[in-house]
Amino acid sequence: MKKVVVISTSMRAGSNSQQLAEQFAEGAKAAGNQVEFITLRGKKINFCVGCLACQKLGACVIKDDVPAIMEQVLNADVVCWATPIYYYEMSGQMKTLIDRMNAMYPKDYHFRDVYLLATATEDEEYVPKRAEAGLTGWIDCYPKSRLAGTLFCGGVPMPHSIDGNSKLQEAYEIGKNV
Repeated sequence: MKKVVVISTSMRAGSNSQQLAEQFAEGAKAAGNQVEFITLRGKKINFCVGCLACQKLGACVIKDDVPAIMEQVLNADVVCWATPIYYYEMSGQMKTLIDRMNAMYPKDYHFRDVYLLATATEDEEYVPKRAEAGLTGWIDCYPKSRLAGTLFCGGVPMPHSIDGNSKLQEAYEIGKNV
């Protein structure tokens, strides 16, 4: 059994990327894994101020919801990020959380496999590439981990546009095989 943390970064109710994340989580649960599903909707996540106190203290001095999320990620075996693609990049909320988790850098971490699920209005193959590159930059700071897989579903512009799409089943299968 693995501990799997799924982070949905969309702020939109009925989000297509959250639906992918939910299917991934269901697949991971069906395989007998322990799954923690985190949505950033409703969470207080402030911007990093670049003070680097976290590198000395081992924790961020900003008091918000990030420390609890960071603790889940540190103790996970698998981390799955789900994001809508805005202007060919990950959501701002995802990038802000990644920046704020800078306090993790000097700590021991358990995660080895990292996944990215992404959705967008546009459906060209290149659409998620910048988001993948941004996440890979974070993963590169944790040399025992790797980008284990990605799934992109384009052509889904409105909430629930993904309903009935075969990518939902693909997300379930990826989760089932973590």
